Amino acid sequence: MNANRDTILARLGNTSSPVSGDDLAHELGLSRAGIWKHIQSLRDQGIEIESLSGRGYLLKSDTVSPAMLSHKLESKQRKTKRLGHQIMVLDEIDSTNREAMRQAESDAEEGLVIIANEQTEGRGRLGRSWFTAGEDALAISILLRPKVAPEHVPQLSLLTAVALHRALVNYVPNIRIKWPNDLLVDGAKVAGILTEMRAEPGQVHAVVLGIGLNIRQPLEGWPKEITQRVTDLTTAAGKPVSRLHIATDLIEALDECYDTYLTHGFARIREWWWEAHAASGHMVRAHGHDGYIEGIAEALDEDGALLLRIDGQLQRFVAGDIELTGKLMNNGDVGTAA
Repeated sequence: MNANRDTILARLGNTSSPVSGDDLAHELGLSRAGIWKHIQSLRDQGIEIESLSGRGYLLKSDTVSPAMLSHKLESKQRKTKRLGHQIMVLDEIDSTNREAMRQAESDAEEGLVIIANEQTEGRGRLGRSWFTAGEDALAISILLRPKVAPEHVPQLSLLTAVALHRALVNYVPNIRIKWPNDLLVDGAKVAGILTEMRAEPGQVHAVVLGIGLNIRQPLEGWPKEITQRVTDLTTAAGKPVSRLHIATDLIEALDECYDTYLTHGFARIREWWWEAHAASGHMVRAHGHDGYIEGIAEALDEDGALLLRIDGQLQRFVAGDIELTGKLMNNGDVGTAA
């Protein structure tokens, strides 16, 4: 991007008030007409900038465009190593995960980020649909090409939950992970993760990390077909939040966690995940294909299985859902499930 446009964008992005064209012209040593041309160029890149008569230019803070997101990532103190160097923002798509897989099959490079304002066929785990409320939500998929065995790919879903927790905890301190891939606030779901891969025996070709995050509650309310408790980040934080800032923080956190994983392995990610898990050390009811079992969530296995202590024995729980049931006395302390 042009240095003058970079400066204008940074100036507009660092304030919620209009910036006058005269001030920008003075700072950059340009004419008002020169500033206007740069503003038009930024608009052509999909960055929404309002012209307010007699007041100046105002950047719409919730704008998510490739140029704006790239600018935010590049302005971070720690620049991303692998993710976000290529960004696609789509008005409407069937599914960001499907589009990421289509791009993978067309030899797209690792780190591609795809964001959609509308998903017509958004999906969650176990074949469930995922409701994407336009710009009230963030639907994002990231393409990875890790050199890991296919059986280790579930670790990347847990890694994504850690990164999402890190990105959101500054907005909502009491946000917690629910095994295997939900983010909860006081027991209500605010985000979900769907990881998919293309692989053959012994080799992974592509992994797509799909994330759906509720930014705001739709004006018409949540659809009736959503039966579980849900919430949104704005309600949980008690103040407006920006899709652009959330997307930036998420990509940065995911890039850092992925780098840690590739450098140090899964052990460190597993520790971070357990620290942020809502049911760590608590009684849960695990629902699988053969009904349900109850036990104490005691640890996370190397492959991402939840280890439950049942009648004094550890049992691996690999697939299904868990329900947080209550309290557990542990070393004299009482812990309460989120």
